[in-house]
Amino acid sequence: MTRESHTPFLKNTTQTLPERWRSAVQEQLSVGENITSWLELDLDSKLHFTRGLVVVTDSRVLSKMAEDTDWQSWSYRLESGLTMRHHDYAGVGSLELHNAQQRLACWRYTLSQNIAALRLRNDFDRQRDAHDVGQVVQAKEENVCPQCKAPLPPGEEECAICPAPQDAKSSRWALLRLGRFAKPYKVQLIIGFSLTLASTAAALVPPYLTRPLMDNVLIPYQSGIAIDPKLVIWYMSLLFGSSLLAWGLGWARTYILALVSERIGADLRTTTYEHLLRLSQEYFGGKRTGDLMSRIGSESDRICVFLSLHLLDFVIDVLTIIMTAAILLSIDPWLAVATLLPLPFIAWMIHVVRDKLRHGFEKIDRIWSEVTNVLADTIPGIRVVKAFAQEKREATRFKEANYHNLEANDRLNKIWSLFTPTVTFLTEIGLLVVWMFGIWQISQHHITVGVLTSFLAYNARFYSRLDSMSRIVSVTQKAAAGAKRIFEILDHVSSVPEPANPVHLDNVKGAIELRDVGFRYGNRAVMRDVSLQIRPGEMIGLVGHSGSGKSTLVNLICRFYDVAEGSIKIDGVDIRSIPISEYRRNIGLVLQEPFLFFGTIADNIAYGKPNSTRAEIVAAARAAHAHEFILRLPQGYDSLVGERGQALSGGERQRISIARALLIDPRILIMDEATSSVDTSTEKEIQKALDNLVLGRTTIAIAHRLSTLRKADRLVVMDKGEIVEIGSHDELMLKEGAYYRLYQAQLRNVDEEEELKNWDGVSVKNTETVG
Repeated sequence: MTRESHTPFLKNTTQTLPERWRSAVQEQLSVGENITSWLELDLDSKLHFTRGLVVVTDSRVLSKMAEDTDWQSWSYRLESGLTMRHHDYAGVGSLELHNAQQRLACWRYTLSQNIAALRLRNDFDRQRDAHDVGQVVQAKEENVCPQCKAPLPPGEEECAICPAPQDAKSSRWALLRLGRFAKPYKVQLIIGFSLTLASTAAALVPPYLTRPLMDNVLIPYQSGIAIDPKLVIWYMSLLFGSSLLAWGLGWARTYILALVSERIGADLRTTTYEHLLRLSQEYFGGKRTGDLMSRIGSESDRICVFLSLHLLDFVIDVLTIIMTAAILLSIDPWLAVATLLPLPFIAWMIHVVRDKLRHGFEKIDRIWSEVTNVLADTIPGIRVVKAFAQEKREATRFKEANYHNLEANDRLNKIWSLFTPTVTFLTEIGLLVVWMFGIWQISQHHITVGVLTSFLAYNARFYSRLDSMSRIVSVTQKAAAGAKRIFEILDHVSSVPEPANPVHLDNVKGAIELRDVGFRYGNRAVMRDVSLQIRPGEMIGLVGHSGSGKSTLVNLICRFYDVAEGSIKIDGVDIRSIPISEYRRNIGLVLQEPFLFFGTIADNIAYGKPNSTRAEIVAAARAAHAHEFILRLPQGYDSLVGERGQALSGGERQRISIARALLIDPRILIMDEATSSVDTSTEKEIQKALDNLVLGRTTIAIAHRLSTLRKADRLVVMDKGEIVEIGSHDELMLKEGAYYRLYQAQLRNVDEEEELKNWDGVSVKNTETVG
């Protein structure tokens, strides 16, 4: 779909349509009928690739698929309550045309056409509304995103599809933003800067002493004048004393500033990690684990090295250059001008190369995060990799990511390899100029040999520091790129904020009310007008097909996400007004795939209540029917579970997660497919543990196996983000609605499984029971 196809057009023309459709559409148009927008489809109803076209005019909607012989048409005047609905899910979008009674048509397309589909729907709404009030509406310029051209909702200025624009100066000033982390150590920094100033000044004393040493001792000696031992001892003592002082001040300076930089780096890592933990689940859904690990680990370490080593060197370089220039000007202004001659050229080169280096290092950081992502994906999933014999594939993925990293570094090294030798060459030219001009000055009796010797000594330090300062451009831009990536985390505002005026609940009873709840993932609505009241201590079973909105509803109740519309209340209080941690302490969560941390079984059970006694931990394990298998382990409760609990079976991990939920004694219990991934015997053990867990608690349980919800007080049936039925099992079976169809479909699957077992001569008794 080209950009041209997004633009509405009028005056009965088909010139912007794809050529294959022009004549066919022209034949369908009535006299005076104007086309306002169109969408070319690329999928049929069975999701096979094909071609089709939907056209919106000022009087009707036209449609035709490539395999159809006739066009379909729906008139605004003849069809009452005509509406067009838009959905997208799992890479496939759809437009549905409805009237007051039924769905008239459904068109499907890949998400590459999604923006054009959104524009078509908006144009349809305008034409239909205008027709209803008897107006003729002309195509007008919509409020669209300037980047992707998607239509924006009324009153909105930011696009939900495109990422927020990045500040072009963000990486340039990112290092300066680190000043907020330096404020607690301003006293140490002032002391460190003073020591730096003093040590740099002390280091510049020896070259200054070369002038009187040459003019008052060595040159007179060549002229036949005897050397004065006292004068030599005096000069040597001054040289030794200044060197010793510079060493002592340098040691103190380096030690203090290293301690400060390490603490700044540690504070940066801690602050970033704490902020990351406060972000909502939505943020982590769009990020890779390896990338976040790289930012907090590698990038903060790079910044720490920059602060402790390179920044200190840079400050010394700047101070040395400024002090040296002042000394040179005081000794001989003209010779000083000759010394400083290459400085403007070097400064110009640094300015030119700086931006290229910054952009290059930012790109290298992004590519390096891809290398880390491959490791973060593969190492935790090594069992799956080996099970499917995909070692070569993963090695190829890593090799490709590593090669891209190599390419990016090679491109950057081309710039850097030219820059550094050029700076060195300019400094050599500077020394050559000083020699030539200095010899001419001596020949004209304007300066002495001692002055030139002193100048050359200072020049060696001046140009070595200038060369060092030019090299720091590279590490500075690396640190700036890393700081930018860290501040991208710190600048991200959680979509689940803490309340400004929090309400504290002392005794939570567990009454939950959902009122007209709506929720969107980006620009896709996944839940609409959901209302439900759950009484304290009641057990609710959530059922429905995959993608019906069950897990989304649970995530909203847990406040992993905030509702887009409506409200959720606990004991009559909006959960958005309760502090997040205080609210979630009242919720116990048992997931389909329980997550265990590396550590002992006791530590995992006590994760939600770290100060628990061993007796409390054992009591929770007994209630979860986990005590017996724990005692069979070599170290009992002190046995290590391995990373993510890999040393335990799925059923054992699940029972530990149930014990973890039991220990915090929550008023609200959420169970998400708690028994779906275990065998029948293990399910019975887990079910016993769950029976203990739900006693006296408000419980919301999701289960595909409807038999696991036999003790639920009510069943809530969801479909396409809406509640379609509520009632007990018997009530819903009598209605013969959505739940009835779901139950019958599941029962047929069970019957088929049992028939297969009977065919193999296994479990005849079970077959008779089900039949």
